[in-house]
Amino acid sequence: MSKKLVAYFSASGVTGSVAKKLAEAIGADIYEIKPKVPYTSADLSWNNSNSRSSLEMKDKSSRPELADKNAKIEGHDVIFLGFPIWWYVAPTIINTFLEAYDFSGKTIILFATSGGSGFGQAAEGLKASAPKASIREGKLFNRRTSVDELKKWADSLGV
Repeated sequence: MSKKLVAYFSASGVTGSVAKKLAEAIGADIYEIKPKVPYTSADLSWNNSNSRSSLEMKDKSSRPELADKNAKIEGHDVIFLGFPIWWYVAPTIINTFLEAYDFSGKTIILFATSGGSGFGQAAEGLKASAPKASIREGKLFNRRTSVDELKKWADSLGV
């Protein structure tokens, strides 16, 4: 088993595409974080203040339920954690994921995809959900990011 894990949540497939390329680039195991109730297009409508994603993001205590808790965290030292940026932070399902496992002593390196916003307060907003882990802000990527670019980035981290 690899000592590195790429865990990701992808609502529209963009983050999933980057995560799969990253796992290939660094020879890591991969795990998809899935909500128990999948998101529909209507759920993801940021223009609708009553959409599921809008309501979850307004409520910082929101913890969407996970479809499973099968991530093999214990066998990995470094976890690359990917997600789309929603409202300048990580979707609350990332907090659910972090709170579902023991990340004590682990290094968590964030990566994200975004339609235009930066990392914002994503790293800061996740630290309370995994207080015994070292959470590092990583980098924003897009669908066109190559395996070579991801390998160079990961190599530059020294993990």
